[in-house]
Amino acid sequence: MTTIQFLGGCREVGRSAIMVDGIMLDYGLKPSDPPEFPLNGLMPRSVIITHGHLDHVGVAPNLMDYDPKVYMTPPTLELSILLLKDSINIMRNPPYTMRQFRQFESNTEEVDYEEPFYVDGWEITFFNAGHIPGSASVHMTKDVSILYTGDIKLEETRLLEPAYTDYPETDILIVESTYFGVEHPDRKELERAFVESILETLDNKGHVIIPAFAVGRTQEVLMILERYGITPYVDGMGREVASILERYPDYIKSAKALRRALKNAIPVEKGKREDLLREPCVIVTTAGMLNGGPALFYISRLYNDEKSKILLTGYQVEGTNGRMALDEGIINLGNRVVKLKMGVELFDFSAHADDRQLKELVRKVVDRGAEIVFTVHGEDTEGFANWIREELGVEAYAPKNGDVYVI
Repeated sequence: MTTIQFLGGCREVGRSAIMVDGIMLDYGLKPSDPPEFPLNGLMPRSVIITHGHLDHVGVAPNLMDYDPKVYMTPPTLELSILLLKDSINIMRNPPYTMRQFRQFESNTEEVDYEEPFYVDGWEITFFNAGHIPGSASVHMTKDVSILYTGDIKLEETRLLEPAYTDYPETDILIVESTYFGVEHPDRKELERAFVESILETLDNKGHVIIPAFAVGRTQEVLMILERYGITPYVDGMGREVASILERYPDYIKSAKALRRALKNAIPVEKGKREDLLREPCVIVTTAGMLNGGPALFYISRLYNDEKSKILLTGYQVEGTNGRMALDEGIINLGNRVVKLKMGVELFDFSAHADDRQLKELVRKVVDRGAEIVFTVHGEDTEGFANWIREELGVEAYAPKNGDVYVI
């Protein structure tokens, strides 16, 4: 018998956490205000981290009291360490101590794609998930075989190759559902519309603030801008992340193209942010959902400027500043909530599979033997589970946080 406990990321996006027979798959936070954490009271023997975003790794050091081994790809380790260090510095009440953080680092074993390893009798293999550099889907085999997609992208981007999907046979699929019911626009058309909006704003003597996730999205946006002959400023952690990615050329599509984009971007020097606002310009900066980061500094100076724009570049979780700016045209600057006269536009350069790709992926895994599917990490996981039951004729469930299944 195999026991699967769903501890976070169910019927929501954020704080992913699933335990399979004492092996924890991800343990992240939800980037709301205040942040939300997975259910606790756990004693995992091992921890597997699919990628370095905080909604999958942000609370993992909290598990170190039980001294578990931790497994992830080499880029995921470096990216996780960078983001976790930043978290502990900026969070009012970090969910882990420096001692736990150091133990997390020392307990981690790096594993490359398609290199099987063994944990508590399970044979485990990582496959490229195409989401961010180093992101992995996890295939586990013991008495039963389980595939956990993690966050997955099935088409190439300027930065990454698409996910590997020639998985071994699988009995149970745990699939992300972020964009169930949503079709992504054609990537090239999206890029063109994005660039047109930037050029129009600059022509109108406005500033363009592009909040972007430090890992993956900042680098892709810089590559797009370089391709279209636009020289941006880059602020925040995205540049440091890029220097990490340059050390792992096997985990990105073109190290040469990334280097070119970085050379084209102008780093913002400490204490010089105010100077950028004297002339129209493009600033790519953290944070991607406007919950903190240098983006809020620029917006605090420009929110009344009708000529300027905020161009959001990815999914905005409910409860974040980015979602509030998009839906209500207001933003919390920390000391006050203001009405935005700046334009706010969303160009979703998504690092997730869309509706068509999710359905294709599930169909493919079911064709290879999957008899049970769990839908997680989405705002309509129930709708996705219903579609799977009706269209593919297999058992499908949208678990709630706290649900336990024994199979």
